Amino acid sequence: MENHLKRQLGLLGLAATGICSMIGASIYVVPFMIQRNVPGIGPYVIPAFLFAAIPALLAAFAYAILSTAMPRAGGSYLYASRSLHPYLGFIASFSQWFGLSIVIGVIAYVVIPFFRDVVLALAWTSVAGFLEIGIVRVSLALFLIWFFTLINIRGLKFYERTLIPLMLLMFALGAVVIFSGLSFDHQDFLQALSEKENRSISLIDAEFSWGTFLTAAALLFSSFIGFDSIAQAGGEAKNPSKNLPKAIALAILGVGIFYIAFTYAVYHTVPWQFVAEEALQKDISAAGVLSYVLNPTVGILILAGAAIALLNDLPAMILSVSRLVFSWAEDGIFPNKLSLIHSQFQTPYAALILSGIMASIGVLGSHFAGDFFLGIDIMVTSMLINFLLMSCSLFFLPFRNPTLAGEIKTIKNRKFQRILAILGMLFLATFLIIHISKDLNAQVSDWYFHSTWVYLLVLLIASLLFFYQWAQLKKSGVDVAKRFSELPD
Repeated sequence: MENHLKRQLGLLGLAATGICSMIGASIYVVPFMIQRNVPGIGPYVIPAFLFAAIPALLAAFAYAILSTAMPRAGGSYLYASRSLHPYLGFIASFSQWFGLSIVIGVIAYVVIPFFRDVVLALAWTSVAGFLEIGIVRVSLALFLIWFFTLINIRGLKFYERTLIPLMLLMFALGAVVIFSGLSFDHQDFLQALSEKENRSISLIDAEFSWGTFLTAAALLFSSFIGFDSIAQAGGEAKNPSKNLPKAIALAILGVGIFYIAFTYAVYHTVPWQFVAEEALQKDISAAGVLSYVLNPTVGILILAGAAIALLNDLPAMILSVSRLVFSWAEDGIFPNKLSLIHSQFQTPYAALILSGIMASIGVLGSHFAGDFFLGIDIMVTSMLINFLLMSCSLFFLPFRNPTLAGEIKTIKNRKFQRILAILGMLFLATFLIIHISKDLNAQVSDWYFHSTWVYLLVLLIASLLFFYQWAQLKKSGVDVAKRFSELPD
């Protein structure tokens, strides 16, 4: 089998990979379920989102700059291992792989209630009840994971033909949400609520708290993390020095604008007080809360759009995490068989299968934990640390590896690079401290419901794996200094 990836992803495919990794739960679920996860955030969701965009943009600059110097599969792992140390690159990317793989399972598990809401809107109550059965929900979530894993295995052309149309449909149906949300106001919603449920909501004011605001911003930061999937596919990008930074910019700016318009439109119609009250009782989404004021046909379209947005996450994120595994195996710090390439489809099928297995564990974890925010918290912890290391990589690359630093083709001014790197380190470290503090102070029944302790356990496992493989490399006579200062072929 030929052990090389092919450069087949164009600018649109790369941008779609980042966009579809970002839009989904981050738009349809998180801005509304955050009312339960961060009580008291009230009307300050959009300001918190805008504040969360600052470190995300700084991390995006680091990725965009580093991607032009190291356009290979593995993105973040490769950047940190060549700029800092292979150990830091591996443990950070391993925790990233773990966190994102778990979230793939979380998304697959969460999407089933969206289909349930669609069939409820169609008055198919027996089907909706069927989808509520635990074993059915778990089985369907596992089917989705392996269906999209197979699409990835079939090759990048097949992947693009699946992802790009879904992305365009997702934007079209998202535009329906924006238009609908701006067409009504709070009074319309309260009247509809009274007519349908004979219920009223007290529109009390909320006090602003910096602690609550920063905690919410740290969680909403998760809305931006998908753009790094573009960097993971660097080994398959056409004209990577130009297309990788362009795709990152398109993804983060396009999604940011879409996210603000979407969230504003929903809260324009639905009072945050209602969202907060509902979130305490059940899992909610934009489609569910808007359904009170929409006619049935539009409501069904929006519910279907939400399901499609979540489904879009799966193929793009599966591609992303599998390329990390492939990159580790290529460098020799993971079993070499995981770098095998399918002879017909030119995809890292072994890495894809392993990532699918980990995502399946995420489905089971979501089911038994009973709170999908645990998976989100694990992902946010791992990604904050990973993005922090990307800013560190940007700062230290010229000192640690001047040869690769000389390959940078965008924002070449070293002084400006340092400013971006330092600001990124400060913001990301602050967000990390806030996020960990919030997690450790949470009142939960068992230690493993704290994402920080789970992350540290994963870090320990990663360390043991790394040092074992590192010893094996040295024992086999590999010049590790040379290997980890150069790019893979």
